[in-house]
This record gives sequence, structure tokens and C-alpha cells, in this order.
Amino acid sequence: MTQDNLANTDINSSAPSTTEAKGFESDPAPAGGNIVQKEDEGLFDIEAFLKQLTQRPGVYRMLNKKGVILYVGKAKNLKRRVSSYFKKQHDEIKTTAMVAQVARVEVTVTDSESEAFILEHTLIKRHKPKYNIIFRDDKSYPYIYLSTGKAFPALSYHRGAKRRVGEYFGPFPNASAVQQTLQALQKIFPVRQCAESTFNHRSRPCLQYQIKRCSGPCVDGLVSREAYQEDVDHTLLFLKGKSFDVIDKMGLKMEQASAQLEFEEAGQYRDKISALRTIQSQHLINQPGSKDMDVIVYEEQANQVCVCLMMYRGGNLWGSDHFYPKYSEAATEEDVLEAFVTQHYQQHPVPAEILLPIKLTAQTALETWLKEKRPGLVELKQPSQQTAKGLLKLARTNALTGLKQHLTQKATQADRVAALQEVLALPKPPNYMECFDISHTQGEMTVASCVVFDEGVPNPQAYRKFNITGITGGDDYAAMHQAMERRYSRLKKAEAPMPDLIVVDGGKGQLNQAIDVLKGLELEYVPLVSVAKGEGRKAGLEILYTPHNTVGIDLEADDIALHLLNYIRDESHRFAITAHRAKRTKAQTHSSLESIEGIGPKTRKTLLLHFGGLNEVKQASIQELSKVKGVSEDKAQKIYDFFHGG
Repeated sequence: MTQDNLANTDINSSAPSTTEAKGFESDPAPAGGNIVQKEDEGLFDIEAFLKQLTQRPGVYRMLNKKGVILYVGKAKNLKRRVSSYFKKQHDEIKTTAMVAQVARVEVTVTDSESEAFILEHTLIKRHKPKYNIIFRDDKSYPYIYLSTGKAFPALSYHRGAKRRVGEYFGPFPNASAVQQTLQALQKIFPVRQCAESTFNHRSRPCLQYQIKRCSGPCVDGLVSREAYQEDVDHTLLFLKGKSFDVIDKMGLKMEQASAQLEFEEAGQYRDKISALRTIQSQHLINQPGSKDMDVIVYEEQANQVCVCLMMYRGGNLWGSDHFYPKYSEAATEEDVLEAFVTQHYQQHPVPAEILLPIKLTAQTALETWLKEKRPGLVELKQPSQQTAKGLLKLARTNALTGLKQHLTQKATQADRVAALQEVLALPKPPNYMECFDISHTQGEMTVASCVVFDEGVPNPQAYRKFNITGITGGDDYAAMHQAMERRYSRLKKAEAPMPDLIVVDGGKGQLNQAIDVLKGLELEYVPLVSVAKGEGRKAGLEILYTPHNTVGIDLEADDIALHLLNYIRDESHRFAITAHRAKRTKAQTHSSLESIEGIGPKTRKTLLLHFGGLNEVKQASIQELSKVKGVSEDKAQKIYDFFHGG
């Protein structure tokens, strides 16, 4: 998308030159959904804006009086789509409520509808508009990795960038699905699953060899390279969905072994064939050469929506995942499914076939966009054959099961929040909580954590960490004071919402630091509680302190309010330790060469390779340093002075 094609137009810039445009406001919609435009002097005339609006594809953004984006949408024809919001009645509560708040519209023109899909997703992810359906899309899916570049390839769990040489199979919906598949493969094909470092330093076979889960390629003489490669080839065929080919080959081997009176070997092949057929029977589709397929369904219950994604790869069901979108009130099944397809496949692999329960209005445009992300044909299909209908039925069953579990869990979390409100006598439920903890090693590299809970559930995207400086090592009180002051002075300056409850890990001393910070920032109204460890630091014996209760609140060990506080306190502790360890590891692996101005990664690597280590670089003379490729006399002088105090 070139800059020339990004015609960023808002209502203010497109008003007639004789009128100062200040936006478009509307009164709340009357019954029936009609929008009444205010005719006050100086307000923008929406009709004039719509008349000059382009009919090209693009993305539109609806903003309120404060400039907050309410909704982001895409359109094949911007004029027709945007006009529909203001020129007809709306039966949907969502649309009526949203349009009543619109004060300005901005549009971005694109070359194609596919570009509009991409831009829409980017803007939704960045701004998280109130009226958009938003799915959690920050997770990455795991894969099975086969290191085919090695003499004796290994199978392993993989998540992240695919940089290593080898074959990747997936994605799987979760780590459990990968582990189950690896365990099943291990019982049929004894391909090693150990790390390279372990494999390279073995002198005798491990337990996996003893229980016949590995053929022992780490020890010479236990398995030939040809026999091991045969197991690798069978594994590859299985993971590519060609298990029938594997069974045919094993059947032939079994007959040959039987004809040669090698009955023990024939029995081993028979057992493997039986195990493969058992795995096949667990899948609804297992025809040879089946395409990669995702099945996506929608279910709604008690004002909560669930989208279930079932992943079939090479004919095998590799598991399912459930998604519960943010904002679903009055959203139709088509709205939710289109939002999911657009957001999910923006960053995840696209299969050859996507099975949906209904046909989407933008289905053709979606297929065009998906084809740009995957070589080969991509089809969005609705079930017509009995097998496809069976897959859809299974997905709906999974969606309903997941929805019921989610609703039960949500009710339990609401009970915990309500119980905490009662225990601390809070004016409203503490749906938005923040908790602080401190971590360091003997006073060094102190890190403070701030974790955020929304409605009793962690919100990792909102977590923050603070590198604490300028305090006496080991002074946890000063560290807590600095972290909280930095956090809430920033929130106050940005006029951001304050928490319903602040939790600090510690006793009265930490509580007093928090009180001082809130007083200094004139935020005394924000509720505050500290969680002090009980006798012997045992869970369930914690004492709670608040600014108005310094005697302490001692709850029963099974109190659900205490469970919630312990949960947020433990999560804060975990995040603080993780951040501290990362900082400590970075410090331990940091090369002092990185601190020399003008010495980049390439020169550092060349120096270390030339001299054999950092100590040797430190001891080198200016003449020796200048002999290194890429190191001039000026750089050599700079390096020498850095280590010798010049």
C-alpha cells in the first residue's frame, strides 16, 4: 500500500470552505432507531460529508466528541457503507447506541478490499475500539519439529520462529496436543526425542531405550542408520497425513518377515499397524491425502459468545481451541465469524480449507485476502456432505462444552470479587486490581512488578515492570515507594482510570509506603490493602492490613476472598522474579565491549574470534588491536583506553 493511496480524510477537512466544521453530534436515538442530527450553529452537516465521500474500498473510523475511536470498519464501497449508518433505521441496539455517540468520521482509502482487511485488523489491535468484536490474538501456537538436517533426526516440541533446518508440523492448538502426539509417535516409531546436547554426550543408552521408546542412535551398534531412517520416514508420512501409506508399507514388511520365519519382527510390525489403526479410529476424517482444514463454529449462551476452532492437519484432528470475544452484545453470528477469520489468520497459518456454518457476506473478498497469505487454493466452505456436517456437529458440541465451563468459571470469579468487596468493605466490586512486589538478589538489580487483574482474571498485556535505581541496596520500602510513585503519577498525568483496589505484597511497612505515595499524589480515595505473610510464611495464614484497619484482618484459609488475594499476590511475585532473573541473566552475559561507543556487534565478534576471548582483548596492545580486520587505529585506541583508563 503506497502512501499516495492512503488518503486520510476526516470530516473536519472535508467540510465546505465557507463553514468551520467542528464534528457531528446527535441526540440519543428515538424509538425505532432514527438518528436526529443537531442543527446547532457550527456543527458539521453529515449530508455534505456523505455526498463527497469516495466509493473506493477502505477503512472508516467513528470517533466521539473526545476523539476516542468507537468503531473501526472496512468497506468495499466507503460511501455506501458509511451512509448506511446515517440514512436508515437500525434494529440492532449496538448500532443505534454507537451512532448516537458519533461526532466525527475518518476514512482511509486503500487500493483493494484485501488491503482494507489488513488495515482494519491493525487499527482494531492498536486502538481496541469499544464497539468492535475483539479476539485474543497474541498467542502463538506450538509445532512438532523434526531435525531432518541431522544424521539421526530428533522429534521435539517447538514454539516461536522457524529458524532451524528441518520439518515443522502444526500448528497444534495447545502444548498438551503436541505432547500427546509425541507420546503416541514414540510408542510406534522409536525416533529419539532428546536434546542435541544430551544426544552428543551419551555413552550408554538411557531409560527411553530400555522401555522401547527410542532405538538408541546415541550408542554405536544399537541401530543402523538405514533402520533409523526408515522410522524417520514413517514418522514424516504419518505427520503429513499419509498414515495409510505407512500401514501399507508396514503390512508388506510384516508379510516379508513372516515369510522368512522372522515371527518376532513380524509381530512388532503387527503391533505398530494396530496402534496406527487405533489412532486413525479416533479421527472423523482420515481419508488418504486429506487437506489441512480448520472448522470454525459459533455458539451463544447467557449473553456470552464462544468461537470454537478445530484443527485438522493431514486428515488428523490435532485439537481444538476456544475464543471468547470482547464485546458481543447484539453482534450477529456473521459479525463474530468474520471478525474471527480476519483477526486470527492475520498472524496464524492459513489451511487449504476453512469450514464455516454459514456463508459470509464478505466471503469472496476474504478468500482473495487469504490466498495472498498462503500459496495455493484457499476455500471458505459450508457443509454439504455428511462428513463435513459431522465435523461441524462435533465442533458445536465442543463450543457448547467450552461455553458452559467458561460461564461456570466466570461465575466463580465473580463470587471471589464480590467476597473481597465484602471483606474489605469496598464501595464497589474490585474488578480492576493492581498488585506490586519487589525482587532482587542481595540488593542488586532490584525490579518491581505491577500485575493487573480484570474481573478476577490476570491481564498480562497490562503488566508493568520497573527497574529500580537510586536507592540503598535491599531497601524494599524505598523500592515499593519508587515503583508506585512512577506508576500512579503516570496514570494521573494521563488521566487514566485508577484501580478499584491496590494490593501490595508485605506488611504494615509496605502499606505505609503505599499510603505516603497516594497522599503525595492526592489519590487517597483509591482503596488499598497489604497482604502480610503469616506464621511460618504458610499459605492460608496471611493477615490483611488496610489504611483504616491496622489491627489486621485474619481470614479463614478456605475463604474465597483470601484465595483471590493470594492468587494476585503470587502472580505479582512470579512476574517480579521472572523480570529480575531476566535482568540478572542479561547482566551476566553482557560483554563490556558493548559499552564502547562505535564498536558494533560485527566488530565485537571479530575481536573475540581473533583473540580467543574477552580477557585476551583486554590485554592486547594498540598495535595488536589495530591488526584486526575492521579495527582502525582510532578504534584500537578507543578500545585500549576503555580497558586501561585512558
